[in-house]
Amino acid sequence: MISGFLVKKGRMTSVYTPEGKRIGVTRCVANPLVVTQVKTSQKDGYQSVQVAYGFKKRPNKAVSEKLSKLKLDIKPKSFKEFKLTTDQIPEVGSNISVDSVFNNGDSVRITGISKGRGFAGVVKRHGFKKQPLLGASNYVRRPGSIGAQTPSKVVKGKKMPGHFGVETTTISGLEIFSINTETNEILIKGSVPGSFNSWVILKKGN
Repeated sequence: MISGFLVKKGRMTSVYTPEGKRIGVTRCVANPLVVTQVKTSQKDGYQSVQVAYGFKKRPNKAVSEKLSKLKLDIKPKSFKEFKLTTDQIPEVGSNISVDSVFNNGDSVRITGISKGRGFAGVVKRHGFKKQPLLGASNYVRRPGSIGAQTPSKVVKGKKMPGHFGVETTTISGLEIFSINTETNEILIKGSVPGSFNSWVILKKGN
């Protein structure tokens, strides 16, 4: 089957194990993915499966023509490719459910777009320690010196105030708590990168 899956992030909540332990989980919606193309090493040089996910009210012309040729009555948000992990090749137009890719207790790494926090200082953006609470109070959260006399310029890559967030972020070592195929819901232990209703990519591995 494919190496990953796309889910829509939901709210965080708490669940209890049979032993009575409370665990914080993120509730995500894992609707079945529709196979739109199967790429082979003979034709494309590599093996992968292209799937459609999400919903878009008015897809562009290229997407509409592609789906009309495949005779698929869907309006996806976008497409994503995943590598094949088994010899079983799905057919174009078939659905792939999340329980065919992951099981309860699987360790996953999740990739998403982090929340945007606008313009932030070095304390919030990079975790700088505040300066001593002595002297002028308006210098407590400032970065301090940003370089010596040589080379008489600010070195590229210096940690300074600026735009914080809206970056591709990957968190490893998360665990799937449960999968409900009836409601297409998946619970993941811990927090997941991204904002509410954003799409995140699940892949196996630490």
